[in-house]
Amino acid sequence: MDQKLSQVRNEFVARVSKPVISQLLDDLLEDKVLNEEEKDSVKEENNARAEQARCLIDMVRKKGPQASKKMIGRVQERDSVLYESLGLE
Repeated sequence: MDQKLSQVRNEFVARVSKPVISQLLDDLLEDKVLNEEEKDSVKEENNARAEQARCLIDMVRKKGPQASKKMIGRVQERDSVLYESLGLE
């Protein structure tokens, strides 16, 4: 699964919206994929939307296949159009 995120990384960074990034951060915190500090660092250390997206996807990929699988599921819930366009099905 983390390989799947690697394959769609550039497209995810280009297409994901800032509101969806915020929702994903909340979801992944709830799923215990991210902790509070990681969530805050994505938001506070990266001003631009693309930088936040890049930081988020890289952080999750480094956590392994289970974390990647949870993120993919949350992308499907939050933005089905993005999910389909990335070919994550």
